[in-house]
Amino acid sequence: MTYKFEQIAKLNKINDAVLIEGLPGIGNVGKIAVDFMIENLKAKKIYQIYSHNFPHAVFINENNLVELPRIEVYHKKIKNKDVLLLAGDIQPIDESSCYQFCEDVLDTMGKHKINEIVTIGGIGLQHIPQDPKVYCTSNDKDIIKKYKSKNLTNEIFGIVGPIIGVSGLLVGLAEQRKIAAIALLAETFSHPTYLGIKGAREVLKIIDDKLKMNLNLNKLDEEIYEIEKDIKTKTKEFSKLQKKKDGLRTDYIG
Repeated sequence: MTYKFEQIAKLNKINDAVLIEGLPGIGNVGKIAVDFMIENLKAKKIYQIYSHNFPHAVFINENNLVELPRIEVYHKKIKNKDVLLLAGDIQPIDESSCYQFCEDVLDTMGKHKINEIVTIGGIGLQHIPQDPKVYCTSNDKDIIKKYKSKNLTNEIFGIVGPIIGVSGLLVGLAEQRKIAAIALLAETFSHPTYLGIKGAREVLKIIDDKLKMNLNLNKLDEEIYEIEKDIKTKTKEFSKLQKKKDGLRTDYIG
């Protein structure tokens, strides 16, 4: 396994598990949404993921000490459903390492019998959307029916290009393991310093309604400053490393 999954907390028996992924990308829509869920649900960290395939740099924390880049998995039991939240400050920086990361995630999370995956990302526009639309695509028609709502459309063909990064690959690779997976993609402004708070909110509304999380979305406004501070200090410099080479489009990086 190329990626080291350090388990830091034990899990009891998992029931009806869903994995929700949100890593840095266009507008940081996925990262904002999943970081908010972790905070709002007071989810418990169960894994820290390290790898030599992460960017070759370290963060400086508030104590003026270094931190290796890492991705983490959190857990929260909601009634009879177990929710696993995949969050982090970075994504794997090239094609092969991204494939390997997703395979390793599926291997490790497979031990906990996940039966559904939700990935979150942004669709980059050339203007700031006032009322962001949320589009979806999946590897299974039934999961689209499950998440169907008035704020979500699966009429996505011709709207986006390839979904580059973990948010796309997890959905595609999950199909090979017969795990239903859906990608929720919110419109946002395609600018490296823009934070897609509105898009993240629309995605959170859908997930909250379908998974009955009872999120306090009013808290999102209160936490915008801390979210913005964390994202800008930890992802701005790494954004260049996530862009594709050779002039390929990066509008849909998860």
